[in-house]
Amino acid sequence: MADDEPDPPPEPVEEPSEHADDGLDLARALTRASARSTPTRRARKKTEGRRRPAPGRSSGAHPDDRDPQQLDAMVGRIVEDHGWDLNLRVQGVFARWAELVGSEIAAHTTPESFADGRLVVRTDSTAWATQLKLLAPSVVRRLNEDLGHGTVTVIEILGPRGPSWKKGPRSVRDGRGPRDTYG
Repeated sequence: MADDEPDPPPEPVEEPSEHADDGLDLARALTRASARSTPTRRARKKTEGRRRPAPGRSSGAHPDDRDPQQLDAMVGRIVEDHGWDLNLRVQGVFARWAELVGSEIAAHTTPESFADGRLVVRTDSTAWATQLKLLAPSVVRRLNEDLGHGTVTVIEILGPRGPSWKKGPRSVRDGRGPRDTYG
């Protein structure tokens, strides 16, 4: 063999054909092909390349944040997110005033406003204003039990509003009202 002679091409290898005349091999091949094309296998092939959701993030038989929520849970979450908790509790005190201070006191007093720990209460007479001033420490204690310690620091008690003499189209500015009709 000389160095300039090319190598002869490899001889093709013939694979022995083991094909039976009864068609059993053909039936096996068709069964294997149909088993690979069932709807379950096709669906499995489609999802093999997809990413699976992280554990705990899949929605299924167990509840998660994407499921419909009950109204009280949603309202509670909104109240907490916006910081409305104290305002709602104070407004709840205004609504339950009679329950918190007693029906007799509530019949003669009304809470008007709450800001910076100061609760403003209006009474319908000066006698009830004096009575409520004496009861103020126990009322503050009872309100703080319901709202949380230190929420109400001071109760400002206002007496009844005086009558207004500014009625009618001919009222006099800075007038004394009905007392200045003589002289």
